Amino acid sequence: MSLSWLTEFPEMDRSDLLAIRKTLDAAYRDFSRSYGDAIESVFDPLLRFLVWFEQLLLNTPWLIIIAVILTIVYRASRAWKLTVGVAISLGLIGYFGMWDDTMRTLSIITVCTLLSIVLGIPIGILMSGSKRIQGIVTPILDVMQTMPAFVYLIPVVMLLGIGKIPGVIAVVIYAIPPVIRLTNLGIRLVDKEVLEASAAYGANRWQTLWGVQMPLAMPTIMAGINQTIMMALAMVVIASMIGVKGLGQPVLKAITNQYFTLGLFNGLAIVALAIIFDRVSQAYAKRAQRHLGGDHHE
Repeated sequence: MSLSWLTEFPEMDRSDLLAIRKTLDAAYRDFSRSYGDAIESVFDPLLRFLVWFEQLLLNTPWLIIIAVILTIVYRASRAWKLTVGVAISLGLIGYFGMWDDTMRTLSIITVCTLLSIVLGIPIGILMSGSKRIQGIVTPILDVMQTMPAFVYLIPVVMLLGIGKIPGVIAVVIYAIPPVIRLTNLGIRLVDKEVLEASAAYGANRWQTLWGVQMPLAMPTIMAGINQTIMMALAMVVIASMIGVKGLGQPVLKAITNQYFTLGLFNGLAIVALAIIFDRVSQAYAKRAQRHLGGDHHE
């Protein structure tokens, strides 16, 4: 009796495996040909908004863009040092000729982050209120976070082709899990005594959610938004492979042609954007936490 099954894992017959793969590939191709245009039309409003927002950033004078960004930074952080640092970073980005690509990247990251927040926070709220929903969503989030980005680019590109919308979908899939997880966690961590006190005052479930749980969970939710922004920026180079213009394309060009300084400068611009988003969102979260702590103390 042969003992080869102990040393070699029993595999499916290669002809059967090939037949299954061919069947699945053909089914997906037929689906994309039949419904690809209809699905693409659903995303037309998003594409129009993204193109409009990108053109707005590109056509607005750089002084106005910087003034708006610095105003947002200061109002969120109330920190002059951070505001000056952001001004210097943006000045260097423009001085080294990366302003247009930075604006393109900023437009898609902003849209992807807003989409992730609009979709992710409600899902996190639903998870926090139901163990059954949490049990269904958690494995899906695990797959989304562990699946290599290149793998889920394949069906998106086959369905929608190359361009901005496939890039947005890929970035959102990759970046949305943290905001969902931390919204769920933040709401679940709210002290039960606080919830009991809210119920004692006659607040219904909706009032308790928006008047008590969400404000107290906000620092945790902001941490999730922060991580979502970081992961979206990490996808910039990969998204450039499917036609998303921005800082990722020069980096990709530098990789393929071994242009060290081109890749270094554009990589540093991505890092600068990441640090700006990170510091501003963290500063805002800390201010919100101190404000809630003061209110609670009073």
